[in-house]
Amino acid sequence: MFEQFKDLLVNKLKVSPDLITPEATREDIELDSLAVVELSIMLDAEFGLQISDDELLEAETVGEMVALMEERGARI
Repeated sequence: MFEQFKDLLVNKLKVSPDLITPEATREDIELDSLAVVELSIMLDAEFGLQISDDELLEAETVGEMVALMEERGARI
């Protein structure tokens, strides 16, 4: 799941792959609130996951965002 999330960040939001680790914060990967809104929309479009931008903003790390995806039952 982490690799699929990383691919989404790299390919769609142009985040540098070197910055993306499970421990990385939104600030570490330079993900502002607008990018988080886009990410929420992409998670729905790509994986059928309903995760609000507010929920993604509450996640402190990339690992926590991936955990949210797993909780919502992402099947990849």
